[in-house]
Amino acid sequence: MAKPPLSMKPTGWFQVAWSDEVKVGDVHRMKYFDRELVAWRAQSGRLTVMDAYCEHLGAHLGYGGHVVGEVLQCPFHGWQWNHDGRNVCIPYQDRPNRGRRIRTFPVVERNESIYIWHDVDGRAPYFDAPDVFASFGDGSSAADYYPQMRLYRESLELHPQYVLENGVDFAHFKFVHQTPIVPVFTRHDFDQPISYVDFTITFEGDEDQTIDDVRSGVEAINGGLGIAVTKSWGMVDNRTISAITPVDDRTSDVRFMVYIGRRPGDDSARAEAKAQEFGDEIIRQFTQDIHIWSHQRYSDPPALAGAEQQGFTAIRNWAKQFYPDGIGGSAAEVYAQRGRAE
Repeated sequence: MAKPPLSMKPTGWFQVAWSDEVKVGDVHRMKYFDRELVAWRAQSGRLTVMDAYCEHLGAHLGYGGHVVGEVLQCPFHGWQWNHDGRNVCIPYQDRPNRGRRIRTFPVVERNESIYIWHDVDGRAPYFDAPDVFASFGDGSSAADYYPQMRLYRESLELHPQYVLENGVDFAHFKFVHQTPIVPVFTRHDFDQPISYVDFTITFEGDEDQTIDDVRSGVEAINGGLGIAVTKSWGMVDNRTISAITPVDDRTSDVRFMVYIGRRPGDDSARAEAKAQEFGDEIIRQFTQDIHIWSHQRYSDPPALAGAEQQGFTAIRNWAKQFYPDGIGGSAAEVYAQRGRAE
């Protein structure tokens, strides 16, 4: 993949783990946004995500650090750090070091996922991470669905924006997924950091079908560039979450989650097996997209067909707000500015 001219340090909520990967007392190592991080869960169940290095002499807290009640203890000299990243105990001194602090990140847990807020300028969160159930306001919950199915791919050479742009790409279904689906977009709302894309599903060759005849479709909610949740209605009741998190200046981790709806009154093994098949197929189709994304070059300005102009222009303009320079979503503008400067 050609390295994209897009910042790999955008602002927003990004998934760094699943909740069940960090049990009470666990210290979980990870690397995102070119930073070594640890997630740890106190005895109370409270979760903290922070930079991985002790401010004392730089020991990595993910290698031998351990939870003591409500604090994380460094394996090197026993210094203890709390949920705010503040030193609360030096075991061989009568008072802590109040002048040093480990950077911590705002964190939320929902849909069995751990999300952190990332912003290079340290701004507080100004929008919420979407919920695959509550955000659609239809009263649904995880109890209405079979257990979450997951896909995880590490360190792929792709950018989160590639995945978000897929949400307005009606033309790829036939060629990537070999399906006769033709999305007809009924909503493009990119006025806020959380954006909405809805489409109904028609089928190629069904020339007499009108919008009133459509009985299936997808509603998508994009929480910045890091999280997209969808609700499908009509054919198969399912919800999905795609979460793409930059690891370094070239690669991202990809997580994809699927929930298949339960049929009221049918708890049979056959129904569960059918749900598993549907979920497997949705994940299979997502892997087809991953294969494209992980080998593509970001084209800007792209050579768009007329029917593609509205969706791609809207989502690329919307994406700019999440980049540190405010223009990271447009290589053409970056190059133009460089040209004027020279």
